[in-house]
Amino acid sequence: MSVASPSFTETKDPMLGAPGVGSLAVLVLGTLLLGYFYGPAQGALFLVGGALGIALYHAAFGFTSAWRVFIVDGRGRGLRVQMILLALAVILFFPFLASGSLFGHEVKGSVSPAGVGVIVGAFMFGIGMQLGGGCASGTLFTAGGGNARMLVTLFFFIVGSVLGTVNFDWWASLPSLPPISLVQSFGAVGGIAVSLTIFALIAALTVLIEKRRHGTLETEAPAKRQGLQRLLRGPWPLVLGAVALALLNFATLSIAGRPWGITSAFALWGAKGAAVIGLDPSAWAYWQTPANAKALQASIFADVTTVMDFGIIAGAMLASSLAGRFAPSLDIPLRSIMAAVVGGLLLGYGARIAYGCNIGAYFSGIASGSLHGYLWAVAAFAGNIIGVRLRPYFFFERKVLSRADG
Repeated sequence: MSVASPSFTETKDPMLGAPGVGSLAVLVLGTLLLGYFYGPAQGALFLVGGALGIALYHAAFGFTSAWRVFIVDGRGRGLRVQMILLALAVILFFPFLASGSLFGHEVKGSVSPAGVGVIVGAFMFGIGMQLGGGCASGTLFTAGGGNARMLVTLFFFIVGSVLGTVNFDWWASLPSLPPISLVQSFGAVGGIAVSLTIFALIAALTVLIEKRRHGTLETEAPAKRQGLQRLLRGPWPLVLGAVALALLNFATLSIAGRPWGITSAFALWGAKGAAVIGLDPSAWAYWQTPANAKALQASIFADVTTVMDFGIIAGAMLASSLAGRFAPSLDIPLRSIMAAVVGGLLLGYGARIAYGCNIGAYFSGIASGSLHGYLWAVAAFAGNIIGVRLRPYFFFERKVLSRADG
């Protein structure tokens, strides 16, 4: 997810318009058709994806810009709101993950091994975040919101994801700790206590650094719109975005039986595309596991992550239309396109070998109490530091960057 606010020119007439009407129709018809052909849960998850797209766009909530602002300017408001997001998530998730059921359905967390693949992949992903201009969810919601450059990032994100599956088995064979969960280790209450302590320490560190550097903490600028107008057209307060994302991830857990993810769908789309041009992804070990082999053989609309990703794009398009900001531009500097290509490849490859992205590994991983989520965060943050240093070569930025995305 990218904290970067989509830099589109607000139109004079902020009516819904054709893109908004079209995206609303897609959300409604898609929900009905998926529910009819693939079951009510699939239709509901498409709608949850749409709500995620709206929340992501209106709150401009995420990681890429927030991490860059902290690295460069020492401003930590975005990071502190991320800690609120994670705190809400663990409070919601841990009791049900400990019991193994939610509303009578079996639920499992996103818990993966923590090893070399996670470190290298998350580090690559971190660099890709800054060059690509977003993360997994950030790429989807900004592309859906009309950012043409992010379509380039998304395409190469998919290519990188496929490349990551080619030798995924080699990365998985490297030294690694087994899947470890705070829920299993400390129980629901103990795991929540440990998690909240970590989040509080991180938030306190950002406060200390920001006050030392600037003297005071950054506050959110007053919004031009209020009440229902602000809810429908944005921008939302960051905290509202955090609450919405935590609740919608919990809804995903309750419907799908596992937390929100994004990038496994990119690998699936790419694999199906590779098959069209004559390659045989089924020969790769990644696609020989029962779950992945089943997904490769089935329609993409039977894939939970795919329908949620499509929902995010449609929801973001609806939100950008409501905000009067859907105004795509193809005037993209060559260097920016080059950054999107390199960044997309790093994002895709890194996400595969690290068992997920900022959503599947970081947000949902930590919400599941997974040790690999914390390891991912540290390695990805280190990658962001390198990515920030590389951005001026692609975006003509000064060494000290503003909060706005380039």
